[in-house]
Amino acid sequence: MDSVWTTDAVPAAEQVAYWRDALGEAVVPVQITPRERGGSFCGRITAGRLGCLRLASIEADAHRAARTQTLIAGSDEAYLTAAVQTSGTATLVQDGRHTVVGEGDLVVYDTARPYALDYPERFSSRQVHVPRRALGLPEEDIRRISGVALDASEGPGAVLTPFLTRLVASAHAYTPTEAGRLAAGVVDLFTTLVAAAGTATGPETRREQLVRRVRDHIDRQLGDPGLSPESVARAHHISVRYLHRLFEEEGTTVARLIRRRRLEECARELTVPGRPAPSVSEIAQRWGFANPAHFSRVFRGAYGFTPRQWRTMRDLGRGAQG
Repeated sequence: MDSVWTTDAVPAAEQVAYWRDALGEAVVPVQITPRERGGSFCGRITAGRLGCLRLASIEADAHRAARTQTLIAGSDEAYLTAAVQTSGTATLVQDGRHTVVGEGDLVVYDTARPYALDYPERFSSRQVHVPRRALGLPEEDIRRISGVALDASEGPGAVLTPFLTRLVASAHAYTPTEAGRLAAGVVDLFTTLVAAAGTATGPETRREQLVRRVRDHIDRQLGDPGLSPESVARAHHISVRYLHRLFEEEGTTVARLIRRRRLEECARELTVPGRPAPSVSEIAQRWGFANPAHFSRVFRGAYGFTPRQWRTMRDLGRGAQG
């Protein structure tokens, strides 16, 4: 990295214009609309080159950055960009796709076509801009991969995300020869990424896939008393805020889902026939309830009976059948 732009010493009235010009130099020209109008705007860009790549580490207040057809027409170079959201959230709109990304997510977009990036809160992002000409890919392949977020937990996304994050942070440490080889490696990775996207099938959206993985994770970890929204978010490399946003459309919260699934498993086990039957406290602890008294209260609140009454009904039912 060899260039830094910061609004620290810029008068408040000139900060937005300064930020727009800085992004134009460091990345590509975009229109800037701050979320807070009339106030100060803080941002910092550290940018440079690695072989044919342009790299940027960006931190700024909430704003919207839009690349228009007019700005595209005046640009000499077009890039396929991979951006790792290192803090905050963002919404990318390109080609009719609306993609929400959270902390740790990787999103790809094409600077040769209009797009908008909306950052609703202060954020940081590490970006790698690969010249389209270096990729040598058909237009339809680039359109398929751009405007989407990639799964950072498996496949090419799991390789690219930590690699690109470290690459941006340490680009200044490489010799010209090393830089050229690393740049060639990134181009190869991008080509693999596009190929993988071309073979992806299935009707699930990325949000649906992530919600399914979260639910599976919760079911596998129900017995862990430490299971919580924080631990779930950490396991999936997303922020707690983004996790809550995922489940807004599910009509529940992660904490409620964890409690409901634990209660369901406890209720099921309390009705399983067999002797010797485990105690109520043993069942509660097996499914993540560390406090038996708390378990009894929430169980009764959910089912209208205490755990022991629930088990008694099971025994009565078996006796009646006999």
